[in-house]
Amino acid sequence: MFNPSREQVRRFFCDAWKKHQERLPLVGAEVTAADLAARHPEYHALLGDADGALDKEWTPEGGQMNPFLHLSLHLAIHEQLSIDQPPGIRAAFDNLRRRMEPHDAEHVLIECLGETIWRGQRENKPMDAVAYVDAVRRKSSPI
Repeated sequence: MFNPSREQVRRFFCDAWKKHQERLPLVGAEVTAADLAARHPEYHALLGDADGALDKEWTPEGGQMNPFLHLSLHLAIHEQLSIDQPPGIRAAFDNLRRRMEPHDAEHVLIECLGETIWRGQRENKPMDAVAYVDAVRRKSSPI
């Protein structure tokens, strides 16, 4: 399993953003990373300052979401959707997209994924993929 360091993740997103801005060829996951960054203008200044981004800290107590965590979760759900893993995630996402913009639907998945990861960590168990897909399905059901 690929397990990049914090610095590698941050450099990856900053480098993809820089290449996008300079209209240089993007390869592999850089294409998705640059697209995600483009949809988050609130992160553009940060992504444009790779050296400054490396040491910056975001804490829940500070009330800020870590931009690199946010972009990484977007990237993770793009991969999940592309291979429908866990099974059923693509159909659950498609149901969400019928009710909202795709980017907003992605944020619902990020919320559900984050909650599922947090629960697994708290309980010292692997991520419950079935609970994750069920949470997305509940969010896609009209109330």
